[in-house]
Amino acid sequence: MSGMKNMTLAHMAEACGGTLYGKEEDRNREVCAITTDSRKAEPGCLFAAIPGERVDGHDFIEQVFEMGALCVITEREPESISGTRNYIKVDSTIRALGALAAYYLEQLAIPVVGITGSVGKTSTKEMIAAVLSQKYRTLKTAGNFNNELGLPLTIFRLRDEDEIAVLEMGINHFGEMHRLAAIAKPDTCVITNIGQCHLEFLGDRDGVLRAKTEIFDYLRPDAHIVLNGDDDKLETVREVKGIRPIFFGLGTDNDIYADQIEKKGLDGIACRICIKKSKNLSDGMELDEDAGKEIVPGTDADAAGGYDSFTVQIPIPGEHMVRNALAATAVGLHYGLTTEEIRAGIESLESVSGRFHIVHTDNFTIIDDCYNANPMSMKASLEVLQDGLGRRVAILGDMGELGEDEVQMHRSVGEYAGGLNLDLCICAGPLSTHIAEGIHANVETVILPDLSTLLTQLPALVRKGDTILVKASHFMHFEKIVTQLENMKAV
Repeated sequence: MSGMKNMTLAHMAEACGGTLYGKEEDRNREVCAITTDSRKAEPGCLFAAIPGERVDGHDFIEQVFEMGALCVITEREPESISGTRNYIKVDSTIRALGALAAYYLEQLAIPVVGITGSVGKTSTKEMIAAVLSQKYRTLKTAGNFNNELGLPLTIFRLRDEDEIAVLEMGINHFGEMHRLAAIAKPDTCVITNIGQCHLEFLGDRDGVLRAKTEIFDYLRPDAHIVLNGDDDKLETVREVKGIRPIFFGLGTDNDIYADQIEKKGLDGIACRICIKKSKNLSDGMELDEDAGKEIVPGTDADAAGGYDSFTVQIPIPGEHMVRNALAATAVGLHYGLTTEEIRAGIESLESVSGRFHIVHTDNFTIIDDCYNANPMSMKASLEVLQDGLGRRVAILGDMGELGEDEVQMHRSVGEYAGGLNLDLCICAGPLSTHIAEGIHANVETVILPDLSTLLTQLPALVRKGDTILVKASHFMHFEKIVTQLENMKAV
């Protein structure tokens, strides 16, 4: 099995500031993988022992050595360990993993696209990775591996043959983005928006802006910055360390914008993507060797209008997906993709479970959007639900980390839902009662106290042919509703 480039025991100990103990002849051996899950230990790997509230990784050190681990990182001296086994003693395993990830990225020397924002990080990451994969071997963040533990674990999946990394970076406290950005040191930074997430910790949207833009402090000197120009907070960022951001959005004043938007129901959304001609946008474009001049991408060039354009069919519905496509276009252009490659990448996009993933069964069309929720994403998903066939049913749960205005924010979602063309709204959870209050009498509403009650009553509430949106914050565990609907026989 191939090793991780330059990740020898000696180099790793130095990179994370730890002390290496064990066999002298193993000091220059590379590990083949790094894991924090003892069940995934394999011959030649490094196991990082993380103390947790319920499970302490230090309890599995002997077990991973028996499974063939080459080395472990530990915060305390292992018990009953022989001198022939290798370990790196550190003060903090989490901090050590961050330092190792930063060191490993330096060894690979590949471009990093860092994505953050309040809403849409995962869907934007998926879109950008789909586009870049048309030209490069691309590694992207898997699942929710976007925090101070998940980001290093994502980076450790990279191998020498990978050509670019698309990394999602999620935070909910001040200072966290500094630590993530110090690891990733992005060559390209994408910020999707500044919304009402994590207000419990960040105060207000200005606090969210400050926290998210901490990423700017660790950008590479020649970095590329891509921002949502429709966002009232982000559009104020006009220069960062001498770098002019590229703005995307639906407004025609953006560098890359969309028009001719046509909803295709739950089959997706079509649009025309317009690219203004500018040096900032053309840095990554390829040269036409025959003509000896730059190829300006686009299938419907409008020289008089000062832009180029191409049409695209985005396979996942929602206006937010248009903005994701615009962000991916900006990144793709920077890394030298043609618009045909960008279009192919956008149209190849597949949805991710829990992230507006549409499931068709013999009985229902289920919109599985239950991984996370906030007022902005709730309203966007409810808007798309209107395009469903049959009865349009919203099953909504509590939204977390909204701070002192959480009641009003839930009520505002209800007020929005009440103005839409929906048939039934089922609200489950203590905060979701305020969603129901906001709906008033405009849409039939059912209020239930908790998930358990909802699962019991669900068969009586839904009918064959319904289109059902399932959405709540992750702690509500609404994925259980999706599973029940997938296996349910309806009448």
